[in-house]
Amino acid sequence: MTGQELLASLSKLFGAKLQNETEFRGETTYTILPSDLREVAKFCRDELSFDYLIDITSIDNFGEEPRFEIVYELYSMTLTVHLRLKLRVSEEEGAVDTVSDIWPTANWHEREIYDMMGIKFNDHPDLRRILMWDGYPFFPLRKEFPLEGLPSEMPDVAFTKAAPLEGGPFVTQPSTATAKDREPRAHPPEL
Repeated sequence: MTGQELLASLSKLFGAKLQNETEFRGETTYTILPSDLREVAKFCRDELSFDYLIDITSIDNFGEEPRFEIVYELYSMTLTVHLRLKLRVSEEEGAVDTVSDIWPTANWHEREIYDMMGIKFNDHPDLRRILMWDGYPFFPLRKEFPLEGLPSEMPDVAFTKAAPLEGGPFVTQPSTATAKDREPRAHPPEL
């Protein structure tokens, strides 16, 4: 079975559940509803040989509804075909079903999305923070989170004031100097 035949069978079987199809640079993207994720994911793994979950990412479309987008990057090792599944999740729902039992590598990806964006994964076996500490009240990759961070009430765990990055970790000062010399962290603060 070729990659095109493979994706045609997916389109034929799921029809209206695949809300949108986009083809770009030889990769196909389907937009689906969160309620259809597990059914489509299992079919992709079991029937279409998408045996490798490359990545799961999340996007914050602040100001839009639904606010969040979750993107699943799949790959078939036997047929060398990429497939991307996208779904939108509203901030009120804030949850989608886990696929960690379908592709075990999803476990850590889902934990990172939960930790950084606050999107929960129903029936996840170990949904807890992976980068930030337990009890941290913010989600650092949301667009309303400031680059310099927010004050913490946990002095034994982290900074108690905003991080001293002078506008953020990727902000440099405009000048004719080289990038290395413009970097705000390159210069110790003057006392």
